[in-house]
Amino acid sequence: MKHIDPARYLEQPFGQIADLINAHAVNQPDRIALDDSAEKLSWAETAALVNRIAAQLQADGLQKGQAVAILGTTTVRYALAYLGAIVAGGCAAPLTTSATPKQLANMMRDSGAMHLFIDSAKRVELLESGEELPPLKHVMLDQAADDAPMIFDWMADEGARPAETGVGPKDPYNIIYSSGTTGTPKGIVHSRQMRWYQAAVGEGTGYGKPGQVTLLSTPLYSNTTLALFTPTIAYGGTIVMMGKFDCQRWLELAQEHRASHTMLVPVQYQRLMDYEGFDDYDLGAMTHKYCTSAPFSAELKAEVLERMPGGLIEIYSMTEGGVVCLLLAHEHPDKLHTVGIAWGGSEVITVDERLNRLPAGEMGELVGRSQTMMSGYQNQPEKTAEASWYDENGDRWQRMGDIGKVDADGFITLMGRSKDMIISGGFNIYPRDLEEALMAQPGVADAAVIGVASRQWGETPVGFVVAEAGVTLDLDALKAATNADLGKTQRLSELRLIDELPRSHIGKILKTELRDLVEAS
Repeated sequence: MKHIDPARYLEQPFGQIADLINAHAVNQPDRIALDDSAEKLSWAETAALVNRIAAQLQADGLQKGQAVAILGTTTVRYALAYLGAIVAGGCAAPLTTSATPKQLANMMRDSGAMHLFIDSAKRVELLESGEELPPLKHVMLDQAADDAPMIFDWMADEGARPAETGVGPKDPYNIIYSSGTTGTPKGIVHSRQMRWYQAAVGEGTGYGKPGQVTLLSTPLYSNTTLALFTPTIAYGGTIVMMGKFDCQRWLELAQEHRASHTMLVPVQYQRLMDYEGFDDYDLGAMTHKYCTSAPFSAELKAEVLERMPGGLIEIYSMTEGGVVCLLLAHEHPDKLHTVGIAWGGSEVITVDERLNRLPAGEMGELVGRSQTMMSGYQNQPEKTAEASWYDENGDRWQRMGDIGKVDADGFITLMGRSKDMIISGGFNIYPRDLEEALMAQPGVADAAVIGVASRQWGETPVGFVVAEAGVTLDLDALKAATNADLGKTQRLSELRLIDELPRSHIGKILKTELRDLVEAS
């Protein structure tokens, strides 16, 4: 294999992750590439195994761009299957473990996969569900089953290498299935160009740096995780991964491995800040902390900046792409209420309810475009069209689904999701305003507001609150105090106490479940 300097190679407009993986095996064979505490592999070992997986996928008949489904807990072997699919010229399709068996079966069919890499626990769950599954070839990630080989027994012989794939910038890299509580989540297709751009600009944003040690505690089926996983692979860093987040274990790993980079969602930052033994651990090697996927309060950002070493970078985007905004919180302490500015050639504007472009500075629905936009939804052209906005030149922009505004300095403030906006008596109510008012009240640990049908107003706001430990909340008094801080058209009609807000695997509040609670009562 010809010698490749990864740093120079990443300066190209487009390249192959496979070339970088093989280069790291030559340039730094003994450096640890993947570590999940139970198993760890050097770059030489990682490249050899990825090539053997890719070669076997091709031998089994995998076609260029064809999906390879993966389902299980985040482990070293999960990462190998993911990278093997890419190197084989295929398209990784990591499936959401929280989905129902019916949803998973539908995702497998929708993806067009011929292989399913799966761990024992999920396979038993699927087989015992009685759901009719598509006839994929099962390859076990942890241990062999009677009718399914273990990944290391299945892969091609030692020393095997895949054939040249001929994949280009427009070929699919992965399909990410969006979270959903009913039906089949939409398959979001990312191109190889999109992932290459994300990796290649890494050093400028801190995403990717030679020698970094990245600690990941969110699942590999999430775009949140991939945003840091891909650049770390590209630059030849070390990835330390957790199957499940735990404050003490995260702190132990960060200290033990001298982690320099991490990606956490807001609820994880909050739990770390609340953890009694947080200050007992040495996090001095941390240089870059990232956050995305859910609202990140200014107060929490300020506390993280004060108590955790290194820079704090909030990423605002969506799995579909569109605009990418970065808030370098450590450089802009006066802008912590925002999600930063459009980054890396991204553009963002607002449009009104009729999708007309609004003047700069006016609040409206955010639409954006960038080099990291999705190719579209898998097999759903009508959904792709619904999520698109076209400007006067016919150029496509991604509808972000958020209401917001852009200040004079280009910093974007979010007001809430457009689909969550409550229209009461003809007035627009943004749940985020009400949630912030609730969170400002003593004794409130968490809060969410939804709109419910009202005969009198069309919709009316209903709030849910979680009490701080050891606190008993007087809901009538709390509602009165909160409403006193709100405008007349914003006031809560009802307030409910809940033990814990339902959240997705990356910390997003599942407001559909809250609406179900109201409808069931």
